[in-house]
Amino acid sequence: MCGIVGYIGGSQAAPILLESLEKLEYRGYDSAGVAVYNKNAIEFAKSKGRLVNLKEKTNNGEDLKGIVGIGHTRWATHGEPSDLNAHPHLSSSGRFAVVHNGIIENYISLKKKLCDKGFEFISETDTEVIAHLFEYYYKGDIMDTIIKVIDRVEGSYALGVLCSDYPDRFFAVRKSSPMIVGLGDGENFISSDVAAIIKHTRDIYYLEDNEIVVLKADGVKVYNTDKEEVKKEVSKVTWDIDAAEKGGYEHFMMKEIEEQPTALEKTISPRIKDGKIVLDDISLTTEDIKKIRKIYIIACGSAYHVGVVAKYVIEKMCRISVETQVASEFRYCDPIVGANDLVIAISQSGETADTLAALKEAKNHGARILSIVNVVGSAIANASDDVLYTWAGPEIAVATTKAYSTQLSVIYLLATYMADKLGLLTSGEYAKLIRDLQELPAKVAEVLENKDKIQYLASKFFNCHSIFFIGRNLDYAVALEGSLKLKEISYIHSEAYAAGELKHGTISLIEDGTLVIAIATNNDLFDKTVSNAKEVKARGAVVMGIATEKNDMSEVADYEIKIPDTSDILLPSLTVIPLQMFGYYVASNKGCDIDKPRNLAKSVTVE
Repeated sequence: MCGIVGYIGGSQAAPILLESLEKLEYRGYDSAGVAVYNKNAIEFAKSKGRLVNLKEKTNNGEDLKGIVGIGHTRWATHGEPSDLNAHPHLSSSGRFAVVHNGIIENYISLKKKLCDKGFEFISETDTEVIAHLFEYYYKGDIMDTIIKVIDRVEGSYALGVLCSDYPDRFFAVRKSSPMIVGLGDGENFISSDVAAIIKHTRDIYYLEDNEIVVLKADGVKVYNTDKEEVKKEVSKVTWDIDAAEKGGYEHFMMKEIEEQPTALEKTISPRIKDGKIVLDDISLTTEDIKKIRKIYIIACGSAYHVGVVAKYVIEKMCRISVETQVASEFRYCDPIVGANDLVIAISQSGETADTLAALKEAKNHGARILSIVNVVGSAIANASDDVLYTWAGPEIAVATTKAYSTQLSVIYLLATYMADKLGLLTSGEYAKLIRDLQELPAKVAEVLENKDKIQYLASKFFNCHSIFFIGRNLDYAVALEGSLKLKEISYIHSEAYAAGELKHGTISLIEDGTLVIAIATNNDLFDKTVSNAKEVKARGAVVMGIATEKNDMSEVADYEIKIPDTSDILLPSLTVIPLQMFGYYVASNKGCDIDKPRNLAKSVTVE
């Protein structure tokens, strides 16, 4: 969601901050601001809207002098998007400037206390409370002040702090919100995302909750809340900087759609050795698997849709009961989860607030936690007993594509691994699954070659008012993701339904010309889905069918898209590709801001 950057070194800070904030635009935002220390005072500039407004306001940062500063892109939670509500926020004396990601849950009571003490507020944000708290508690020792502030605030936060009494340094601290430290040569950085600073350094620190960072040009020190120095291990970013650039594509989303074969190869290949799945990165033994009473899958958005696929796949292959639940609901439903249960948390960023909170709730009940994430050292990874990384590389577009696909592939690997350990696969079944997994990247590439047909179909239907997706079993799970892709980037109303539910109310929405995308890749359920497609067609719908090469939907479908055959459990990885491309091309025809759709954020780090 919000983005934070900070810089100290020998160069002018503001242009570097603005350049770094540009790399965080994909996270979603509605205003931006920077603050720098210059000539014994903190100077700042803020602007509602896109970052270009702030660049114009500051002459690309040149008008703000100084070699230490902090910057922010805001996604509004408290108060409308405006210049006043944009970060940074300054304390009443101007001594402190603060940027903040997250939500301060007790800000109302803190604000009342500060107002009673004579502090005046000019914004509607929870963050301004933090700036005034720094002023209230400051008695000359900045470390004591930071400790007192974070002791008083409740909620999630990543903070970057300037103090005019310390012109040669700035400060940062985090709790349940992403923050990394970048280590340069004569310059150092903070950021909520590696992409913002990779141009300057590949050496980073991952911070734990309530670790306080003091950054100077010539070094970085990390402390705990007892003011004891914490020795941190330097992590090196290994992915290429080109991965965070468009590379000639009009949008990151299409680049990332076409990167899926490579991403899948990187996820799958290292985990198959000598014809066997090898998951060295987890400690789940055969005995552990046999003891599992139930599996809970917790996730949000597209990751939740991966979890829906996972329920079908794991139950079919492992014969273990699986419950997939939206993470924001899990922690509040008083879950019946305990020591013999496995909880699988899925998150691209590894910082998703609701998923992290649900994970902690499950852990408090004694459950074993296995997470599937993309970001090494993220909060969810650190809080888990076992982690399976997707190794998808950076994903910049807000609408996920390759992260979804690589998460699916990890589910296949895990389910096959567990089924094998449980003795539920014959040697022939196991060998076929391994072979089909290894062939999956090439088959995804084959589906991608059909982009011209998808683009043509998008050109016919981009003016639709509503579009419906139907399917059964795994096809229904993929329909959920196809519908989400379409609505989040094209703003067309779309819904996904289990095809058998049509007659229970949904079919009343079908009228002449309504587009229904019928997914029928499951051989056992093909005829039933075709029957459902006939039902909507009889009521005036236009049907776009998606089926495997061995099945023919031409009898009912006005348009048909074919995908290659593979093992049934792997079909979602192929089916989702034309749906991703269809959503992309529909949004492109409508002229939408595809990489940064309205109101959305890449990493949802607040509830």
